Amino acid sequence: MKHRGRHRRRRRGRALRAFLTGTALALTAAATMISASQATVTDGPGALKPLTASADTDALRLTESLVPRASLDRLAAEMGPPVGVGAVLGGADRTLRDAVDCTDAERRALPVSPTAARAYCWNTDDTEGWQSGAVTTSGDADDDGLWGAHRVILSGWSRSAGPAADRGLARVAFVDAGNLNRLTYTWALLAVPVDGGRDYRGLASHVSGMVWYQDKLLVTADEGERTALYVYDVNRIQRATVTGEAIGRVPGGWSAHGYRYVLPAVASYRLSGGPDAPHPGALSLDRGTAPDSLVAGEWTLDDGERGARLWRYAFDTAPGRAGLLASDDGGRVRATEAYRTEATGVRGVLAHGSAWYVTHAAAPDGRHGTLWRQDTDGSRAATCGADSSHHCWSPRTESLSYWAETGEVWTQSDRVLFSLPLASIDGSAR
Repeated sequence: MKHRGRHRRRRRGRALRAFLTGTALALTAAATMISASQATVTDGPGALKPLTASADTDALRLTESLVPRASLDRLAAEMGPPVGVGAVLGGADRTLRDAVDCTDAERRALPVSPTAARAYCWNTDDTEGWQSGAVTTSGDADDDGLWGAHRVILSGWSRSAGPAADRGLARVAFVDAGNLNRLTYTWALLAVPVDGGRDYRGLASHVSGMVWYQDKLLVTADEGERTALYVYDVNRIQRATVTGEAIGRVPGGWSAHGYRYVLPAVASYRLSGGPDAPHPGALSLDRGTAPDSLVAGEWTLDDGERGARLWRYAFDTAPGRAGLLASDDGGRVRATEAYRTEATGVRGVLAHGSAWYVTHAAAPDGRHGTLWRQDTDGSRAATCGADSSHHCWSPRTESLSYWAETGEVWTQSDRVLFSLPLASIDGSAR
């Protein structure tokens, strides 16, 4: 029986690889027709320009604010002992669809070149009215790729439709990636403690950037004028005790908008660089620096006149500061490196070695997006179609997460979660 099981898995794996190859060929043909009709070759953004002047780097400064330990302990005392990632995965009650079960419309979210190695589609019944955002993995959390005994993918989403009171609510899918032939998941609500830990409110923001590092999850937040990074502790996941649409303390217990789990923020970082401070949109982790660093990309208009800023902050190595950014005695966090790219509309960013990878969303006419590989010498991207267009990437990916143990980059576009080797991105960027 075990041998037959292995044969079935091999056949399914071969079928999935053949399917993804066939999908790539179909997308290439579609890109060829689109390119032939529009006959446009996008100019590259050129080389990265280092930003070293204090006026430039001061604009990137953050100020740290820690939620008092007493507030977090009060919330835990009221809600019950926190649970860990393993307990959340144990409650995974939904399953992602394999690429072979995705619709034609969903598969059009995959890149033309380079092609996806793995692809999965989210279920419509629990993502309708929600917008997908950033992805991070246990490959970010720990360099062995595991969190305890688990391989995990975290996927951020925000409420884009429905009652006005629910708009912008943020949640995270905890995906059990131990078996890549069957990904299961469940949801947790992102929240912010209020009233000294006697209650919490839902985080209302699009999750465009997210990095899981050690026991902390850093998430971009843009709540009106309160642009920030919120920090969550994966060892402080709380169970909701009441099932309902409300958020926070309710008669009889605690509610998390119908979800079983809620993460209360433990800290935040706010930009304090004045009127020229950037709007951070994308985050990723770079383990190639010493210490490891948080990489950030500026959100800019798709067709704006000003290119985006790309920069990084160092993670702290001091005892008791796991997963937090390196700050001075006043809680100020300074960028350790910064660049300007001529690319506009940057949505995803990744730094690896001397290379920076940035994604640009699709144009309004529905073409695919672009992934640029940039350094201080120039820029390169994959080409496809009859006119060698650079519109070969997925239409909209808001994060790039590198899993060093496997050499894969994970991301998502709309309802499609996919991965591909970083080597294939480098190989296609000519």
